[in-house]
Parts: sequence; structure tokens; C-alpha cells
Amino acid sequence: MSLSAEQRQRYARHLALPQIGEAGQEKLLRSKVLVIGAGGLGSPAAFYLAAAGIGTIGLMDGDTVDLSNLQRQILHTTASVGQHKTESARQRITALDPAITVECHPFRLNADNAPHILKSYDFIIDATDSFGSKHLICRACHTAMKPWSHAGISDFHGQTMTIIPGQTACLHCLFDENEMTSDEAPRGPLGALPGVIGSIQAIEAIKCLLGIGDLLTDALLTFDALTMSFRKVAVRRNAECEVCG
Repeated sequence: MSLSAEQRQRYARHLALPQIGEAGQEKLLRSKVLVIGAGGLGSPAAFYLAAAGIGTIGLMDGDTVDLSNLQRQILHTTASVGQHKTESARQRITALDPAITVECHPFRLNADNAPHILKSYDFIIDATDSFGSKHLICRACHTAMKPWSHAGISDFHGQTMTIIPGQTACLHCLFDENEMTSDEAPRGPLGALPGVIGSIQAIEAIKCLLGIGDLLTDALLTFDALTMSFRKVAVRRNAECEVCG
């Protein structure tokens, strides 16, 4: 495929980057990314992926928009309240770029539908808010051998890492799903926090698709908004990991 005159203007800043250029932008336009969760993390991740020219974006979420979501979930507006999150997000992304293909999956990922859903995507973004969902994604991506980005947020803190199945440490290497349970009511997060972490997830997806830079693999990046500090912690694969060992 070759870029149209409109695309050359839209992606001019990318075309000026030697790491991307015309060939890289064409590759992004051919790429497909699935964002699981169209909320706090999924909003900035999906929106920036669309702005970057990812040709097909999948949106998976079984919830509807609630007024309390709008403090942080920037894909949605007051007019979206009561609407399926995937449809609300689709409308915002289409308004940004009508040429982007948006595939809506208005339901939750589970062990049964995961193989069918994941197989057509090149990269997966975990933008969910529960430990169970994150470990389900971990197992599903490992089975499908799909690169993916994990992230989590709470109050003023966020964390993220990128996983290449069969090559790098996975989520289960770091966190045992049998120990990751919580009955606490949600705390926060600070509204702008998912914007920071979700944007990093979008960057990692783009880098992975293009094969540029150093991915956030075998490392957990943590962020504290109160102290405005990042910390990158090296991790390694667990030979006895139930998922990737």
C-alpha cells in the first residue's frame, strides 16, 4: 500500500522520524491492536494508537459508561452515559480518523472466546482493572503467542511491562494469581494517572509493531504521581512459572 496525500499530511511528523518513515507508517496502517478494557487505561492507549495510524483497533469491554467514569476515561463524554463503552469509544476514534477500522467486542474476554478473538491481532493491550482478567490475558496471550502490554493503576501509582511470550518474563513470573486477590473498594485513581500509563502502553505497542527501540521487557516500570518518580525494576523469567516456565 502507498500513502495517500491526506495520510502524508496526517502522519507528517511520523514520516519525519527516520525510525518510522513511510515504510513504518504503512506498516502501522496494516497493523491490528486489541485493547482489552475501554476505561481509564484503554482510553489514552486506544486514542493514541488511532492517532498514530494503527489501521485496525479492537475494543473489548462489557460495561456501559457511568458518570463516575468521566473523571479519567477520556474516550467517553457526558452524552455517552448509559452507552456501551465499546460503541462510545468507536465513535470518538472514528471522529478522530474515519479511516481507522474499529472492531467492537462488547463483552468480556474469557477462556472460551480468547483463542478466536486474539488470533487476528498483532499486539494486545491489557487495560483491565482486575487481577483475574490480567492473568487470563497472560495465559491467553502465551497460548496465542501474542506480544502484549500489562498495566495496572491504583490511587497515585501505576505500573506497566511488555511481554513477548516464550522470550521474556510474563505477569505470572512476577505475581502469583492465587495470591493476587482483593476485596477492597476501588481507591482513585487520580484522574490523569491512566493517561501516563496508557500512553506508555501505546508507545510500547508502536515500538513492538515497528521493531524499533528497546521494549519494556524483563522489567517492571512503576510510577508514583505524588513524588513524580519512575522506577524500572529488572525481572527475570521464572523457570517454574505455570504459564511460561
